Amino acid sequence: MKILYAVQATGNGHIARAVELIPLLQTFGQVDILLSGSNSQLNGLLPVTYRSKGISLFYEKGGGLDYLRIIQSFSPFQIWRDIQQVPVEKYDWVLHDFEPVCALACRLKKVPCLGMGHQASFHSKLAPRPTKREFLGESILKKYAPASKYIGFHFNSYESWIIPPIIKQDLIQATSSNLGHITVYLPQFGVEELKKAFYWIRDRKVEIFTPHVKEVFEINNLKFIPPSHIGFTQSMLHACTIITAGGFETPAEALYLGKRLMVIPIKGQYEQACNAAALKEMGVPVLHHIDNIQKELFFLQQQEPARRLDYANSLNLLRKQLEWHCTNWSFS
Repeated sequence: MKILYAVQATGNGHIARAVELIPLLQTFGQVDILLSGSNSQLNGLLPVTYRSKGISLFYEKGGGLDYLRIIQSFSPFQIWRDIQQVPVEKYDWVLHDFEPVCALACRLKKVPCLGMGHQASFHSKLAPRPTKREFLGESILKKYAPASKYIGFHFNSYESWIIPPIIKQDLIQATSSNLGHITVYLPQFGVEELKKAFYWIRDRKVEIFTPHVKEVFEINNLKFIPPSHIGFTQSMLHACTIITAGGFETPAEALYLGKRLMVIPIKGQYEQACNAAALKEMGVPVLHHIDNIQKELFFLQQQEPARRLDYANSLNLLRKQLEWHCTNWSFS
């Protein structure tokens, strides 16, 4: 069976998840990869067959989306050409992780496809939402990358077709410890904002992974590091606390490791507001301004480490879902 798996590179989480899923998909057949967007620093981890400029996200230094840069980088004519050229009709099985080029190519050519990813879970009314729902945000989650059927990932299994997060095998197989440092990944903030937010910490190291630096440098107890798959994994494994944006993969991994966790959702990303609502229900502190971090972090450090959540079996649960679709639904 020939399989096309489309992944968007608007962040590192989609790439990290794809790395774990490709070996599983390869047990069903030959897998080709379509990658769109240019925000991930982990693109080299995937054996890409097709590339599309897609849609990329950019951030202001204050922590929100930079809509002007997003619009300037958007090329509708190129995206339309990509949609027409992606040969989805040549595959037996088409899957995508919230990837619009493949999704719209399937719709254009009337090819069924399976949406498989975190955003797919928001087709369920049971997935947590913020108190104030946004019409535009809900529309994007449901219509940006449509599919014929869905398999969702979320922090909890809110429905039978939503499974817990897929955890990286190198995390599952590794031994976690507490070396006392804080691991930070807040890509929406610039270096100066991050310095200002964490300069006051003197009793422990702070390892800050950011796409805004090209090489490692240190200032007092702060260590700024370009994002890398291995480096970030090692830092998380041995951290006492993890502070990240309101994405999905990193908070899920922190919950699996039983680390203290704090999230600061990216302004203007409705999906992250939804994730924050789910994490808040689970007792995770959520901040909306980095200026408030000193008081909240001091309080968090006094708490016991979080109860470790068992997500180790998610890949087997996904295999059963995929086998069910193969048996009960024709993709060709």
